[in-house]
Amino acid sequence: QVQLVESGGGLVQAEGSLRLTCAASGRTISSRGMGWFRQAPGKEREFVAAISSGGGSTYYADSVKGRSTISRDNAKNTVYLQMNSLKPEDTAVYYCAARKSLYNGASYDFRDYDYWGRGTQVTVSS
Repeated sequence: QVQLVESGGGLVQAEGSLRLTCAASGRTISSRGMGWFRQAPGKEREFVAAISSGGGSTYYADSVKGRSTISRDNAKNTVYLQMNSLKPEDTAVYYCAARKSLYNGASYDFRDYDYWGRGTQVTVSS
């Protein structure tokens, strides 16, 4: 089992920045693709960013491309999401997700992820 804990969310003004952290425990994530998703009130969960196990491949939703960077430190069993130029429409609960061991590709499909954190709230004020 992999346990995921997100942190780094909060209240920020538009055009501000936040760095979300996903700390994994229980099992290594070094052989797993990892992703970030978000869900705003009244909306479905949506893909934000994903990264392959070695970090060589990354994917971003069009809505955050150019403003966000996903990265990972396998030695620390941690994944990050740096978000810049935040907009009010970025307001959501952000979830970290991990794929099964040896499923090392980055995926935008939430059905490819087997482990989820509880989320961290990001609120962007205008």
